[in-house]
Amino acid sequence: MTQPLPPSTRDRILETARRLFHEQGYHATGISTILREADINSGSLYHFFQNKDDLLLAVLEYYTHLLHPVVMDPVEQASADGIDRIFILLTNYRDGLASLDFRMGCPIGNLALEVADDHAEARTLIVTNFENWAATVRGWLESSKDRLPPATDFTSLSRFVLTVMEGGMMQARAARDITPMDQSIDNLRAYFALLASQAESNPAAPAGGTPGAPA
Repeated sequence: MTQPLPPSTRDRILETARRLFHEQGYHATGISTILREADINSGSLYHFFQNKDDLLLAVLEYYTHLLHPVVMDPVEQASADGIDRIFILLTNYRDGLASLDFRMGCPIGNLALEVADDHAEARTLIVTNFENWAATVRGWLESSKDRLPPATDFTSLSRFVLTVMEGGMMQARAARDITPMDQSIDNLRAYFALLASQAESNPAAPAGGTPGAPA
């Protein structure tokens, strides 16, 4: 049986930096800690990355490649139903946060709060990560369009789902209590039920209503 290749030095640096930025925050993580945790010397790091800011950009790019295999693909394997997938995804975030005793939260959301004001290139990649997340959810919504009103704005609704996830996690972390996130998810579920009810009662409604909302 062929053994998997060990991660390259660059991949090991990226994975170590990703983990440390998530656990400790970007500013609190020193280069010396990354070197120690990745078991490399400074020459190896600076062979691939000019400085810590360059490493941050690489980590954010790395997250764009992790989105589907780590976050979205397991959800898609768990259910073929687009709307069910949304709630499986949110439950995964919810359970992950609770299992970590409300530490860390969403890595992209954390970096958005910590570095977006000072790092224009990082901000662009953070937006890309959010857009990719929302685009996948939009695809799930489109696959369930027969259960939603004809005037539904799928882009707007997918962003609303992202807002529920990020806002629920942030409030739960602050409270050290999962209740705010559970309430956010429950209210989103009720909203989808309302949209489904409208779709059933008025399937031929004209386009042009409030995006993602009952007319």
